Amino acid sequence: MKNYRFNYLVLAFSAISVLFSSCKSDDPEPENEGEVITEVTLKFTELNSAGAPVGTPVEFKATDPDGLELGNGPTIQTIALSRGKTYLMEIFLFNGIENEDITEEIREEKEDHQFFFLGSAFSGTPLLSYTYGDEDIDGNPVGLRGNVQTLGFNAAQMRVVLRHDLNKNFAGANNPNWENFVQAGGETDLDITFPVVLN
Repeated sequence: MKNYRFNYLVLAFSAISVLFSSCKSDDPEPENEGEVITEVTLKFTELNSAGAPVGTPVEFKATDPDGLELGNGPTIQTIALSRGKTYLMEIFLFNGIENEDITEEIREEKEDHQFFFLGSAFSGTPLLSYTYGDEDIDGNPVGLRGNVQTLGFNAAQMRVVLRHDLNKNFAGANNPNWENFVQAGGETDLDITFPVVLN
């Protein structure tokens, strides 16, 4: 009789454990997907010594109707600026597939996004220098706006990288030209390189 009860209890517990395990969801955890960006516009407005805008702003674009991160041969304009000037550089991002303003989304989620500016334009004897001109609620940089100084005559490359979900408090993350940005974690939404020519 005792063996019968014991076997019955084992069988009951086995059935319950199978029931509970079958209730678990096999669906994967939802991921925080990166932005789809089909168009990037860099707008440069010359600033005088007092920091006031002068002249007519100029814009340079990178476009790919399928998304710039797919690498299907985007169209990228050459950035042409004058030497010895300071410019306000503003970045505008657009998703033409969904007709969505990504710039506004980044403004709303500043704490999760940051731009880095890399490439030969900022290394060695740099052609450009960049200073962040905006920040999130915690005082960390974002990069939708910033000042660019042009330092010499030559041609170079400016790589624009947008990261999301990074640790902005990681050592080095406040440097706009930080080559090791992946160490701060997160994912890349944009990684595009513009040719630069200074006249």
